[in-house]
Amino acid sequence: MDLNTITTVAHPQTRAQLPVWTAGDAWLAGGTWLFSEPQVHLTRLIDLTDLNWPALTITESHLTIAATCTVAQLDALACPADWLAAPLISQCCRAFLASFKIWKTATVGGNLCMSLPAGPMISLTSALDGVCTIWKADGGEQKIPVVEFVTGNQRNRLAPGDLLRQIDIPHAALKRRSAFRQISLAPVGRSAALLVGSLDADGTLMLSVTASTVRPVQLSFPKPPDARALRAAIEQQIPDALYHTDIHGKPLWRKHMTLRLAEEIRGELLDTAARP
Repeated sequence: MDLNTITTVAHPQTRAQLPVWTAGDAWLAGGTWLFSEPQVHLTRLIDLTDLNWPALTITESHLTIAATCTVAQLDALACPADWLAAPLISQCCRAFLASFKIWKTATVGGNLCMSLPAGPMISLTSALDGVCTIWKADGGEQKIPVVEFVTGNQRNRLAPGDLLRQIDIPHAALKRRSAFRQISLAPVGRSAALLVGSLDADGTLMLSVTASTVRPVQLSFPKPPDARALRAAIEQQIPDALYHTDIHGKPLWRKHMTLRLAEEIRGELLDTAARP
């Protein structure tokens, strides 16, 4: 869609060249949502592509995903053999309601910043203990766990002029055994519940709940729980008011599916762990 209120497009190449944020500004990365509907309140776009951030960087301690990394680039990542959780990358990328054209344009950072409950990059990065680096409008920098970055349906911790720079995922999280479950109300519909479980070598079981809730919820069990303990923990830590409601699923059904998928994940991880 043409944005006919835009009068200026800025092309900064370094952080120092980022213009002072004013009312009517918007960051432009993939632009898949930005150009999908009228944005009559906008007058200037700040194009991030000339910053040339490396899409993906593997260091000794973590994987860095640039906010401008596209879904296609992330899905194509060749992961080390000891990243047992690597299948989650492909699984979450395919949880998008998107064509290959969108895959080549839509960005990981854009998905986080839209902060929709069904955002699969939120699911992926929160489940893997991702940490956001935010360039603050005042020139500072802030690090926030993904599970705390998204605060509600289309709400997050960004203030006007703040910019999501990257998401860091620790190697330790990528080396955990994982299990993935996703369900939609329609065969190819938006995720109504997307859960990721992981099991650490020390027996810690982690469960990440997204899509069914308005913000990501992470539960941790020092020892794998039985079915009753798992259900009790979910019911205690996810109040009914936290379940999302829209045409893709009502809260009661989303809660039911969350409990069901969580038990499936528990069973899968513990069955795998019990094998020789």
